[in-house]
Formats: sequence, C-alpha cells, structure tokens
Amino acid sequence: MSLPPCPNCQSEYVYQDQANFVCPECAYEWNPQEVAEEDVIKVKDANGTLLSEGDRVTLAKDLKVKGSSLVLKIGTKAVVRRIVEGKDHQLDCKVDGAGEMMVTAQFVKKA
Repeated sequence: MSLPPCPNCQSEYVYQDQANFVCPECAYEWNPQEVAEEDVIKVKDANGTLLSEGDRVTLAKDLKVKGSSLVLKIGTKAVVRRIVEGKDHQLDCKVDGAGEMMVTAQFVKKA
C-alpha cells in the first residue's frame, strides 16, 4: 500500500491513523478528504458565478490581445478548458475565432 508523501515536509515515512495520515518526521496530521477539497481552485466570473472546467462563457467587455492587433469583441463565446491559479489570468480558454488563450475571469460571464 502506497501512501502519499507529507504535504508539509515531503517525507515518505507517512503512516495512517484511523482517517488521518501522520508524518513522524514533522508531526503533521491531515485528512486526505479535506486536503482534496482545499486543492480545488475557485474562480468567479463578472457576476460572481462560480466557474468550472468545461463551462461555456462569453466576454463581458472588449479585450485587446497582448502582442497582437486583434481585439476580442464583447459577447465572443469561449469554452473553459482548465482553471489555473494566477494573478493575471485564471482561465485557459478556447475562444471562437481566436484559438486558445488565457483570459482573466473577471472579464467573462457564464453562458
């Protein structure tokens, strides 16, 4: 049986104590179900609706594409491929007519 390494110190000497995992090196205890729920990145659109991978969204305002003269118009449709953690761009989208690009979540609305 293979247990995951300690999320605190990356030690491989982890043992299970009922529902929790315990690291003998740093004495860190965690519940694997709670850690899995905390790892989910929560991103909200311009209206405050939670977005998830696979959602269809539309642009809420005109956006200039960096390094290009292309302007994405308001109402352009896109599909969220994945959600990433970042300050500038949280959504990896496939935008109609423009291809794949990263988009900031506050500039889209769930369709």
